[in-house]
Amino acid sequence: METTLRWLDRPGGQGVTWGVPWPRGTVAAGAPFGLTGPGGAELPVQSWTTATWPDGSVKWSAHAAVPGDPGEGAYRLVPGRNPAAPRVPVTVAREGGLLRVSTGTVTWTIAEEGDTLVRSAHRDGREILRDVRLVSLRQDGPTPDEGGAVRRESVTGRVERVTVEQDGPVRAVIRAEGRHGDWLPFTVRLYFYAGAEDVRIAHTFVWDGDPGRDFLAGLGLRAGVVMRDEPHDRHVRLAGSGGFLTEAVRGLTGLRRDPGEDVRRAQVEGRPCGPIGNPEVAGRLHLIPAWNDYTLDQNSADGYLLRKRTAEGHAWVTIPSGTRSAGYGYVGGISGGLGFGLRDFWRLHPTRLDVRDAATGLATATVWLWSPSAPAMDLRFWHDGLGQDTFAEQLEGLEITYEDHEPGFGDPYGIARTHELTLRVYGATPAHPDLAAHAAAMNEPPLLVASPERIRAAGVFGDWAPPDRATPARAAIEDRLDFLFDLYAREREQRRWYGFWDYGDVMHTYDADRHTWRYDVGGYAWDNSELSPDLWLWYQFLRTGRADVFRFAEAMTRHTGEVDVYHLGRWKGLGSRHNVQHWGCSCKQLRISSAAYRRFLYYLTADERTGDLLDEVAEAEEAYAALDPLRKVREDDYTPDPSALSVGLGADWGALAAAWLTRWERYGDGRARDKLMRTMAGIGALPNGFLTGEARLDLATGRFDTSRDTVSVSHLSAVFGLPEVCSELLSLGLDVPGFERAWLDYCRLYLATPEAQAAETGRPLTGISLIQAHSRLAAYAAARLDDADLAALAWRRFFHDEGDQLNSNPLQREPDWRLTRVEGPHVPAALWDAPFVSTNDAAQYGLAAIQNLALIARHLPESNDGPPAFPRT
Repeated sequence: METTLRWLDRPGGQGVTWGVPWPRGTVAAGAPFGLTGPGGAELPVQSWTTATWPDGSVKWSAHAAVPGDPGEGAYRLVPGRNPAAPRVPVTVAREGGLLRVSTGTVTWTIAEEGDTLVRSAHRDGREILRDVRLVSLRQDGPTPDEGGAVRRESVTGRVERVTVEQDGPVRAVIRAEGRHGDWLPFTVRLYFYAGAEDVRIAHTFVWDGDPGRDFLAGLGLRAGVVMRDEPHDRHVRLAGSGGFLTEAVRGLTGLRRDPGEDVRRAQVEGRPCGPIGNPEVAGRLHLIPAWNDYTLDQNSADGYLLRKRTAEGHAWVTIPSGTRSAGYGYVGGISGGLGFGLRDFWRLHPTRLDVRDAATGLATATVWLWSPSAPAMDLRFWHDGLGQDTFAEQLEGLEITYEDHEPGFGDPYGIARTHELTLRVYGATPAHPDLAAHAAAMNEPPLLVASPERIRAAGVFGDWAPPDRATPARAAIEDRLDFLFDLYAREREQRRWYGFWDYGDVMHTYDADRHTWRYDVGGYAWDNSELSPDLWLWYQFLRTGRADVFRFAEAMTRHTGEVDVYHLGRWKGLGSRHNVQHWGCSCKQLRISSAAYRRFLYYLTADERTGDLLDEVAEAEEAYAALDPLRKVREDDYTPDPSALSVGLGADWGALAAAWLTRWERYGDGRARDKLMRTMAGIGALPNGFLTGEARLDLATGRFDTSRDTVSVSHLSAVFGLPEVCSELLSLGLDVPGFERAWLDYCRLYLATPEAQAAETGRPLTGISLIQAHSRLAAYAAARLDDADLAALAWRRFFHDEGDQLNSNPLQREPDWRLTRVEGPHVPAALWDAPFVSTNDAAQYGLAAIQNLALIARHLPESNDGPPAFPRT
């Protein structure tokens, strides 16, 4: 089954890694893959399997290639064809405690332990790079508002273990693990491609400090750069918002005496200046200052500061500054140098680029992930508890600010953050167009993708379909889906949803009175995956193939999987509900750490760090043995018991099932498969199936107690990935008696009349709301049972959310979705406002619209006037 691939947003000339899904049974395990370029030439490709179907055939494959001249046409991936071999493969060799990675262009030397990530890098026989290290600054108190003394300690990170994860021939991956001194464990991956002059670096650290006394004042990657050339043949380039600061260590432009146009032009372009013919200049070179140090400081999303100095102990000279730096720089000379940078540099502020000692024999370049110029990182809890010391008081707080507070639970211990960096070894000072291209590729890494139609044909990720505007009614829904995504892209920019810990997330609820999101109101602030915006964005990408949607979803997955989830400590494997601080809520649940939100990025990109996150939650059920997420609202007598562990059959089991399914399909893990199928069988055996609401799990056997005979429904059960994972499971055709019936019963009855509910369960269901969101359950049952009446019910409930007033959908109370212009002076800056939108409603509208269109589009009542109008019932 030959597959056509295209570039997501920009072509890539050097290394690229991507994933492709395959229909069940079409690609045998171990099958090779061939790749042809736009011109038909065979390209080297390295392939591996990232998931298999239950029959053992390939479900997802991953591939790495070096496209060379990427061209404009499509690529073709062909299973069963042997790949071409790279002319010069990337190789990894061990030599006495060192790894030598050769790309054919650059040779990188890596010590298997110690205080360097990279010992050296050579190009054309010359050492260019030396002693790449992780550096950090630790402060013993918060940065004072108005003076005062704090003590800072400088620390070099130490590598404790190095693992070769891939060793060519197209791609090599080296993983290094260690600690930043005596805290902050890190994992760093180094990515090398055949023929490449750069290494991509993914740095992850986990916070394990005490927020009351540990303040991170700087975190960075530092590299030494060998400087051989004359000072006037040494160059510094730092990216602004549209180009580069162009400097020489000893400048020959603007002097009182002219060295000659050829010399001036050569220096600006980064070429050798050659002999300086004007003796009035040549004889006075020692009187021209050499600029030793440069700094670009991005302390906000709206501005960076540039400065330079001749040496430490002398004043900084300011350089005209700008807004948003692309985060890329160069230091070196005509005989070679280093390019260095950080992806999403201004979005992840406060960040900084430093060049030091450029006038000496060994310069250093530092990429600061947290700028030492900014106030030290302060992770203390944001309020004093407000006297909420008992569950009763905390529940009262929930009623007014929606914050689920509990003393000691707003702890960041165990949260993480991943950054992506680049080091590039140049043989000479690069031309400005090359620098710009490399900065762009760093910020938007090239990615090959299959078309939405081809991905859907593989039968992955459940119920979705490409956009269909064939009728006015369908087009109206598509318009609204576009409106919602475009709104959030605009809001991220208007509201500046950027910053080290914040970038990637969105806010939860809007405050129409202040014309701002409720960033300071308890549980209404950062969203933390509440009601699945992650899923909405990924499904919208799958169906549209839009690059801007992919990049938004990618940033959200990177954030929510790292910052909103615990990777160490007592809550490892759990995530935090929405709050003013991402980790601030006392509700720690699987619904936030769910593998359902991460699988898309992993399978589409084969990103190893995302794979780590999926591994972390493979046995996340064990976290509930230490913490009962319902401890504040339980009416029964329950203490967590590993032999009878309370698991909600909605958000909890949906997250567990996604984790077990992913573990099974990635590794063929029989234990994960057994837990999945045994709990599916348990749900099928419960007298009321999913309507039971909760079951008791024996961790030792992986089985539910099926004697529980109750009916309990929550409006939250099916809005955290449960419909999506159930659809995937049922599409696998697993032989699990009773499971499909249990799921279809839930889908049929949730929106049924009270009389119909009582006829099957003995009484009407309570807790019914989020009606529009649940329309997709009725749609699923309608499609599975071929029931036109259920399909009509689904569309009626989709267009008229008839839930309780607290949870009714404001998107359905607005006949026209319009932006309103809000001018000053009562807002800080003019903005476009959509006060009827909240993230809960937007995410669930998106998911319901996408799935309903995929499942029951043929039952959608058509209208020539736009959205169908159903009378309220």
